[in-house]
Amino acid sequence: MSRVDNEPTPQDDAARAGWLYYVGGLTQDQIAAELGISRQRAQRLVSRAMADGLIHVRLNHRIGACLDLESDLTARFGLIRCRVSPNLGVATDPSIGIAAAAAAELERFLRMPSPLVIALGTGRALRGMVDAMSPIEAEQHRLVSLIGNIAPDGSASFFDVVMRIADKVRAPHYPMPVPVISPTREENAAFHALGPVRKVVELARAADVVFVGVGQMSNDAPLLKDGFVSRSELDEMQAAGAVGEVAGWVFDSSGKYLDFGTNHRTGGVRVEPGLSRPSIGIAAGPSKVGAIAAALKSHIINGLVTDEPTARAILDL
Repeated sequence: MSRVDNEPTPQDDAARAGWLYYVGGLTQDQIAAELGISRQRAQRLVSRAMADGLIHVRLNHRIGACLDLESDLTARFGLIRCRVSPNLGVATDPSIGIAAAAAAELERFLRMPSPLVIALGTGRALRGMVDAMSPIEAEQHRLVSLIGNIAPDGSASFFDVVMRIADKVRAPHYPMPVPVISPTREENAAFHALGPVRKVVELARAADVVFVGVGQMSNDAPLLKDGFVSRSELDEMQAAGAVGEVAGWVFDSSGKYLDFGTNHRTGGVRVEPGLSRPSIGIAAGPSKVGAIAAALKSHIINGLVTDEPTARAILDL
């Protein structure tokens, strides 16, 4: 049954409490008085506003330690761009901690008046980036996916981000209408022979800026967890030296793409090492350190948004 009155929902109350606390600067006692509730309920509502993603916090002060890490990473790997976010602690998903910095980096390009083609990978970190973005009118740009958006069961890939960004910025967008990984080389070639696919591929290859996640190829590999590769396929690629992947394309510890395994059947466009254009990796977490470092070594990515512990671990390798 649809609501026919103006009675607030629990999420309405949480949003109002979050607004009063984070924007209005009210204390929890003041929020309780304003809403006519107990202090304990006010505290729970403020916590829920944050937990439900109703509030996005951006830090406007650059912490000195983070600036030092950005400088060291830039010097070590010759980066075009580098952003290091403060540590949120071991109990927090690292992708949450870097989402706001990643969103700010993408918004920087979206606010440029000259038309750009912005190519995007997929994954949890990029989805967090999109969720943290502010709506922007950016109809002058075009958004294109680097990676197929069809999952093994035929459904849309859950972590595809092009459609989500397009909703926020009102820009023309071009999904990659192929499987993330095809069952055979022949099927992958057949998809890429289609005219509409060729046009999207050409657009992605000509992108002015690239944003990608960086996946690890350890036993918790995103490609395995999301059902794109089997356990035996992962074992074979690990034996061949696989440590990471970008847009589904797997590489070794030197950042060299493997001529092996699912790389023969991966849909979409590979990010080539040594691009002169920005190719920005969005990734953080202990399991990703080796993969990020390899992608930096070979310049698959020439920009990075990460967090303090990950930055330190990369520099310590």
